[in-house]
Formats: sequence, structure tokens, C-alpha cells
Amino acid sequence: MKYFIICGEASGDLHASHLITALRSRDNNARFRFFGGDLMMEAAGKRGTLLRHYTTLAYMGFIQVILHARTILRGLKECKTAIEEWRPDCVIIVDYPGFNLRIASYVKKHHLCPVVYYIPPKIWAWKEHRIKSIRRFTDRVLSILPFEEDYYRDSHDFEVEYVGNPTYDEIAQHLAEKGKDIADADTFGQNGRKAADIIALLPGSRIQEIKGNLPVMLEAVAALQDENVKRPFCFFIGAAPNIDDKVYEQMIRRHAHGIRVDIWRKPVYDLLLTTRAALVTSGTATLETAILDVPQVVCYHVMGGRFINWVQPYFLNCPFISLVNLIAGRAIVPELVAADMKMPEILDHLREILDGEVREKMLEDYGEMRERLGKVGAPEAAADSIVRLLRKKDKSA
Repeated sequence: MKYFIICGEASGDLHASHLITALRSRDNNARFRFFGGDLMMEAAGKRGTLLRHYTTLAYMGFIQVILHARTILRGLKECKTAIEEWRPDCVIIVDYPGFNLRIASYVKKHHLCPVVYYIPPKIWAWKEHRIKSIRRFTDRVLSILPFEEDYYRDSHDFEVEYVGNPTYDEIAQHLAEKGKDIADADTFGQNGRKAADIIALLPGSRIQEIKGNLPVMLEAVAALQDENVKRPFCFFIGAAPNIDDKVYEQMIRRHAHGIRVDIWRKPVYDLLLTTRAALVTSGTATLETAILDVPQVVCYHVMGGRFINWVQPYFLNCPFISLVNLIAGRAIVPELVAADMKMPEILDHLREILDGEVREKMLEDYGEMRERLGKVGAPEAAADSIVRLLRKKDKSA
């Protein structure tokens, strides 16, 4: 069968690449065309064609979208034309709702083929009105967050299928290559780390995130070291692949107050395997940190902090910003957002997760969260669901 897949950022490229591998193992005649990235190209091999790289369309935020509107509109037109001409058996859209829901609308209005949404938009947090488009223009929605099944059913009388979380799979694969099993994650914090107290700083992957989060994180760990002269720490910044070392070095000089902070360029999973505690910007990194059993403080800087905290309840429909707390359904890691993200607050929480009852309780709660995620195998479960949908369609044709 012919699969047309669309993603708009690095995480989508990663998750879609594993889906392509799973589809190939179930469909010997699978062929792919996609708006995606290098990982999807590698997974598809000679069976796939990259039509446009996601980096040419990866614009986020109102201003960036407006400034690059012509490029985005051209990309939409190219995508519609490619689908129309190739006539795939299925269009698979991966997150990236602003672009992908427009493509889904076009496909359904022209009766071209089924549309599967793998990793739907987070309408439980904001832009809940998108449920109308999801309902009208998709044939199946495959979720990677366990609470979304109940949310869609209870709030919108709409069925989505939870297939597992691909981040779980990606970590399990990395651990397997090192001779470890993800089932042993709850022992990493007790036995798997070196004696040295390593603190990881994960300030995000986008330059604006890093500029907002890293300076305050550095000031907090510098203060931690100052008050623990007899307990030396090792500090590492988990660097984003697309960010030059000079960006981090400049911030270290300005905000680390003379303590040594190193830049980690190897896989972040390897850093977390030896880390005692972490300061983490909200996003997938919070989930990765929890799966690998590292106590954390979630930090998210936003300009206009007090105003953002004041208006947040009117725009954000959920009580948490970290995937860890959202999946657990309660606060198991502290979240310092906007005006709450200050050095003294970060330092207070960091002290608590280094030793003692707060640390032990967080590690215990991580185990409960991992149980909610279920077993590994999200790409395979998603591929099975897609193949079943297409075979059912063929039988009814």
C-alpha cells in the first residue's frame, strides 16, 4: 500500500520513522512519500521519497507564522498536489495541527483516502475547538497519552485509540543496546549511578526556551554548590543538536558564577542514567527524565510572568504543564512556571529531591506513572491499527 506521512518537527520525524519501520514489517508492498526528515528517509530506504524537509516549514508562534506565511502556504499547496497526484491508500498526519488539519480537510473533501491522526493535538490543554476538525476530517486517531482516551470520550463523545507512548519505546531501545532493561528503571536511582552527584540541566531545544530557562537554572545550581562546599557536584547541560556550544558557553560565563558546567553532546539518555537530579524544561524531556527515574524540578520561563500566571486559567484547560503530572493525574513533580520560576524556588525544590522523603516519594510515584504508560510497542500497535483500518476498507469496497 501507499502511505503519505506528514510531520513538522524533529520529534515527529523520530516518531514517524519508527512507525514507518513498523509498517514495513507488516506490509511487504509498503511505499512512502512524506513531508518529514532524515530519520524518516533512513527508515523508508528505497521505498520512500522525501518531498519536503520539515525544517523548511517548522515555524511556531504567531509572529513566525505571519512572517513565513508565503512559505507555509506554498508548502500546503505542494502537499495537496502531491497527494492528489500520487493517490495514496492512506494519509498519516503526525501532530503539527495547524498544517495537518488543513491537509486532512482537503483529503476528506476530495474523497481521496482515509486519514489517520497519529499523535493528535493537545486540545485538552488549548484550542479545544479543533475537535470539530478532528471529528470531520479523520478516520482514526491514535493517541500516545493514556488519559486522552477518557478525555475524548467523556468530553467530546469521540473515540481515540491509545497505542502506547513512543518515548517509552525509544528509551527501551537505547537501554537494550547497553544491556539494560526498561523494567529495571526503578532500580537506576538506587544502584545504577556513580557516586558523584551529577545534576543535569535540560533547558529545552529552541533558542528562546534556552535563553529564558538556562540563566536561572545556572544561578540555582551555582547557589547549590556554594552552600555545599564539602559535597562537590558535577553539572551538565543537555545540549540540543541544533544549538551551537557558543550559546551555552556565553550563558555559563554570565550566570554560573565561576562553577564548572560542562556541555553534554552525547545522547541525553546516557546523561540521565548517571544523574542524581535534574532541572527540566517542560516537554518530552520531563517524561524521559521520569522514565529513567531521575527526580526533577520542571522549570518554564515565560516573558511577562505575572501576567501569564494571571491569565493562564482562562486559556489553559489543564492543571499541569508537564507530561509526568498529566499522565499521573496529579502533581508528582514540582512545576515552576512563568513568575514562579525564580532562583530561590528552584533551589528549594532542588534541595528536596537530592536526598530524603521528597526524593523517595517522587521515585515511588514514577513507578505508578510508568504503569499507566503500559508496555512498550507504540509504533507496532499504531501500524497494526492502520493496517486493520485499510484492510477493512478494502473488504467493504
